[in-house]
Amino acid sequence: MTSTSGLATPAYAEVTIGDTRASLLKDGLQTFPSMLAAIASAEKTICFETYILRDDTTGKRFAQALQERARAGVEVNLIYDGWGSSISEGFLAHLESDGVRTLHFQPVRFFGPIGRAVARLKRRNHRKSLCVDGKIGFTGGLNISDDYASVEDDGQGWRDTHVRIEGPPVAELERLFLQTWRNYKGAALDERRYVRPRVPPGRVRIIGNAFRADRKDIRKAYLTAMGSAQQNIYLTHAYFMPPAKIVRALMLAARNKVRVAVILAASTDVRPVLWAARGLYDRLLQAGVEVYEWEGRILHAKTAVVDTKWATVGSANLDSLSLRQNLEVNAVFEDPKFAAAVERMFEEDLAQCRRITAEWMSERPLAEQLLSWFAFQFRRWL
Repeated sequence: MTSTSGLATPAYAEVTIGDTRASLLKDGLQTFPSMLAAIASAEKTICFETYILRDDTTGKRFAQALQERARAGVEVNLIYDGWGSSISEGFLAHLESDGVRTLHFQPVRFFGPIGRAVARLKRRNHRKSLCVDGKIGFTGGLNISDDYASVEDDGQGWRDTHVRIEGPPVAELERLFLQTWRNYKGAALDERRYVRPRVPPGRVRIIGNAFRADRKDIRKAYLTAMGSAQQNIYLTHAYFMPPAKIVRALMLAARNKVRVAVILAASTDVRPVLWAARGLYDRLLQAGVEVYEWEGRILHAKTAVVDTKWATVGSANLDSLSLRQNLEVNAVFEDPKFAAAVERMFEEDLAQCRRITAEWMSERPLAEQLLSWFAFQFRRWL
């Protein structure tokens, strides 16, 4: 595949897991060309959802790709979040005039009952997923905006991770999309296009947390993997304010001589989350957890790997908003080769990190320490 600037952009790693092919994708340079190529290959259906959609260069590039397939007779369905996205009426009109069917997820309205307004602000569609013909799927951390596009393509080059999946698990990724489309009153679907064979879960699983029955599934997957760790737990998370059970699991693993290392974002677009996360550092360090802060371009990835056997890439942050409220989706891999690739990516990212020590924490200015304490008290709202 090639980037829009013509540079070759092979996947970071490609692994075959049974009847599924998984490609680990690093940053927009690898991810966006792969997504656009998949869209161009669509014959019957495209299901695309994103938390952030902007009508900048990247947004227009994707819009043109979707419009072209819609004009060719492909049923193109697009969900964009009402809080995260920022697009003009003209941009939306061009999409819809060419047959792209759109669903504005929970538009934010600053009138009406206070309770309803608060609910709309709290429950967002934070997923980033793309399904093409029920055969090719993507999920991960990248939204559709110039922030995530590569510097070579005149973007901001945010550090992020995505995954391309080809095979049976894509049907579950598509099912989650369709469930949301139907429940939130999207346009009527041509149901014949979405008949997929039922496939039992294998070593590649898609997990979401949209409804009451599966609300805790992503958190449970993390806790199960952490609880079984014998050698290492490596986390890369842009926004890190995990619930108490996950904090305890990390600390217990470290005390049991498991190497627990976390890469968090010093370069971030949400500074209060960093301040609040630093309110946890002392406890983690005392338990033996290694804490690193990324200092390159803004970090936005959400990945984990345990014992070079289990790995996950997805949209969910380790915080209350992702694990309890927002719509999220993660791909989970129980495969040593794929896990090794995620681990290698983690180790490479460490080169751009500063290790946090107890001395560094104590030497911070008093004002910064107070700010961190204050933000930590309001962590559930960040």
